[in-house]
Amino acid sequence: MALDISPAPAVYDAPKKDLYEMGEMPPMGHVPAQMYAWAIRRERHGDPNTAMQVEVVDTPALDSHEVLVLVMAAGVNYNGVWAALGQPISPFDGHGQPYHIAGSDAAGIVWAVGDKVKRWKVGDEVVVHCNQDDGDDEECNGGDPMYSPSQRIWGYETPDGSFSQFTRVQAQQLMPRPKHLTWEESACYTLTLATAYRMLFGHEPHDLKPGQNVLVWGASGGLGSYAIQLINTAGANAIAVISDEDKRDFVLGLGAKGVINRKDFKCWGQLPTVNTPEYKEWFAEARKFGKAIWDITGKGVNVDMVFEHPGEATFPVSTLVCKKGGMVVICAGTTGFNCTFDVRYMWMHQKRLQGSHFAHLKQASAANNLMLERRLDPCMSEVFPWAELPEAHMKMLRNEHKPGNMSVLVQAPRTGLRTLEDVLEAGPSAI
Repeated sequence: MALDISPAPAVYDAPKKDLYEMGEMPPMGHVPAQMYAWAIRRERHGDPNTAMQVEVVDTPALDSHEVLVLVMAAGVNYNGVWAALGQPISPFDGHGQPYHIAGSDAAGIVWAVGDKVKRWKVGDEVVVHCNQDDGDDEECNGGDPMYSPSQRIWGYETPDGSFSQFTRVQAQQLMPRPKHLTWEESACYTLTLATAYRMLFGHEPHDLKPGQNVLVWGASGGLGSYAIQLINTAGANAIAVISDEDKRDFVLGLGAKGVINRKDFKCWGQLPTVNTPEYKEWFAEARKFGKAIWDITGKGVNVDMVFEHPGEATFPVSTLVCKKGGMVVICAGTTGFNCTFDVRYMWMHQKRLQGSHFAHLKQASAANNLMLERRLDPCMSEVFPWAELPEAHMKMLRNEHKPGNMSVLVQAPRTGLRTLEDVLEAGPSAI
């Protein structure tokens, strides 16, 4: 299938002002002096519904290789919750700015470009991947940019994320937007999809191969829903772990080979001390979980890879059920950071423990191409209006969000719009 081609930018009349209301469109390429943003300040650290407040702030200025994007919609990710809470660290300890604008996913329109930007022009419709680096070290030039000492996550380790009318990004963060998706669908997938892509395909020689088996924790969430689809794309088998039976049909619909409900077992949390009665009880329960995997893969067939992100609650089991010479790849610790495991099963069975952190441009672009080619579903579950952005993060904090990925409307006045012309026709009154 041919990839989408960007049309010429829309032509329309609009007044030039220093500040525009939410949903009000400036003239194409006109950068107002100020903008609205959901800002976090150090003294407000806490739950998102108090930490995040709407403020009028200066529109960021651009350097030579930077781009200003008018944000149509933004994605909701757990790092927004962390930024609000100031845990496990405060973002202010990294960037040192007086306020923090969270948001590490966006779909929008290129609005201004630095004087050395060549690949993008005003009017291009884009999605944004969240990896930044300075581009001037060995890892960025022939190595892996994710290993660069300057590597950072935009919207979490930088102060200028997507929860604002305009956002400043590096030109290398931009990728073409899938035109068959709405603005909100385009905004919800890049962080989780690219993270899942690197976890599965970015760590040779343990890159996923046809016929292999992968245990996917949190299979109905943003990461898990893309992991299942990518595993299928590779001709491998996803064993999905869920926590609620009402999510079973969802993950099976995505293509999971089998499903395990973790609430049927009692082997979660930190590992008991080895060779104690508590360890014996844990081990027996963990083996029951392993047998549930065998019921899907076949007797004695352990998984080649474990797709980890809960961390503390699941890590001891992950390192046990992975096959000899297999890999546990982990990108987060949503249940806690104090991971424990029985190291005997790591060294004697020669398993690999691999940390993974987002993705570089080539990996993010490869994942995005699958979306452009309509091979993947964005799995968007909920869309929130601009005014309810903190509540979206509260739902995530309370684990009350629906399966899939969430978006928040920013400049797009309502859901279902696919073009700038749609936005202009809808007008700000539709918000």
